[in-house]
Amino acid sequence: MPCENINKKTLLTWELICSLNNKQFHNRDTISLIFSRKNWFFSILSVIFNVYPPHLGDVQTFTSILVALHIPGGFYMEQNKTKLFVLDTNVLLHEPLAVYSFKEHDVIIPMTVLEELDQIKDRKRDVSRDARIAIKTLEKILDHASPEAILNGVPIKSGEKNHIHQGRLSIYPDHLIPAEHVLLPQGNNDNIIINTALELQRKHTNKKVILVTKDINMRLKAKGAGLTHVEDYRTDQIVDDVSLLSKGFIHYPHDFWESVKSVQTQQKHGQTIHRVPLSEFNQREELFANQYLIDASNDFCARIQSIDNDFAYLVDLGKDRIMHQKVWGISPKDIHQGMAMQALMDPDIDMVILTGPAGCGKTLLAMAAGLESVIEKNLFERILVTRNTPEIAESIGFLPGSEEEKMLPWLAGVTDTLEVLHKHDENPRCSMNYIMEKANIQFKSVNFMRGRSIQNSFVLLDECQNLTVSQIKTIITRMGEGSKLICSGNLAQIDSNYLTSVTSGLTYIVERFKPFEGSANIYLNGIQRSRLASFAEEEL
Repeated sequence: MPCENINKKTLLTWELICSLNNKQFHNRDTISLIFSRKNWFFSILSVIFNVYPPHLGDVQTFTSILVALHIPGGFYMEQNKTKLFVLDTNVLLHEPLAVYSFKEHDVIIPMTVLEELDQIKDRKRDVSRDARIAIKTLEKILDHASPEAILNGVPIKSGEKNHIHQGRLSIYPDHLIPAEHVLLPQGNNDNIIINTALELQRKHTNKKVILVTKDINMRLKAKGAGLTHVEDYRTDQIVDDVSLLSKGFIHYPHDFWESVKSVQTQQKHGQTIHRVPLSEFNQREELFANQYLIDASNDFCARIQSIDNDFAYLVDLGKDRIMHQKVWGISPKDIHQGMAMQALMDPDIDMVILTGPAGCGKTLLAMAAGLESVIEKNLFERILVTRNTPEIAESIGFLPGSEEEKMLPWLAGVTDTLEVLHKHDENPRCSMNYIMEKANIQFKSVNFMRGRSIQNSFVLLDECQNLTVSQIKTIITRMGEGSKLICSGNLAQIDSNYLTSVTSGLTYIVERFKPFEGSANIYLNGIQRSRLASFAEEEL
């Protein structure tokens, strides 16, 4: 806006404000830049309150300016839509790059959070890596900022393109909160962070102050202490409800072929392939490769081989053939187990995700498929079994023996499965020992997966509902040529304090790997372990 366009009223108002603040501004170019905003009178307030922080607490001066400009007292609050997000330590451990997720809003890190990150970063635990990444991320943003700028907020630059969001990142000195404003005892780090959020809420009455934590109990404490806005970190949450999670198959309540008007069928490599126009499917149905289709009839069962712009190509499997599969002496007890078995034995599928309630046969099917693939078909050189330990895949503790011996108590479910598979043998114990040697079954800890490259192996990652996205990514990226990964878990049995069914790494890969043609996901809908287990799952 050129200087000559600044009208007399604007200049008089500027002089009035300068006199109220005992400041003189003679640079008309600066004035032109400031008044180029749409709401010029709000721009004046922005200049005063951003450039001269001492006036933030000067209610008399603020009121005088509002009266002089005939602005209603609530105007400033209505205009300031920026939120203040106070992050707890567990948010940065869960997602080390979380500071980039709040767009135009401001992010505040209490000093106590930095102290907790510092204590965690040197531990010999997987979470220490996340702590170090979080610290490096904060350092990257605040590296060249002055102490004053860090307190007031530094613009957040995100990504390799160095894009600058409108939001700012600041470190809050929570040890300087006046004693009269402390509501919870300061001896606990959670209380200090809650007190920080309460102090910011008291200071910034014109902004929404939100404490973000994955600790449920901390959220309850914060609300009980008077904090208006408390939230879980949901940026990485890809589904709102676990019931919306893909099951890996579509069940049609009618005969599938009765609703299809156009189809072309051909024989290819011993398989029957149906080419069905996408217009024949319900537009609300999400289709993806290796998704199974079943209906109410006793005959139809197919798997989507591929999808192009106009057609879906279905491999006709046939329900009867699916149910009469035999892998290491066992056959599927229902169609869901049949679909899982077919995916497990398909050499073109690199990763199979098995979800479902306890007792539905996830581990049994995976181990049977592994033994069949290694011993009978020689597709792999070994079976590698791993799972998280109770401390969210951290330490395997001080149990005696080697890594494999230490892992045996946590992998009892797998050894139980081997016993079930060989219970009818003349000497089950000798059979198990022979099979474990013949199939080269190895028990490994998740701790020691980083940096490895696992080749020509059938890998079972059991109980992976307790793994974070970062941990499960570590396992998947270890898979080399000729390896197959089986991820199994029950989202109703999460032991982690900071994970839920919608933020679990298992949920994440179910959704993220849908477009990948080398993966299949099957929800095993049925408890086959016993009628007692079935009743307990439904009623307890």
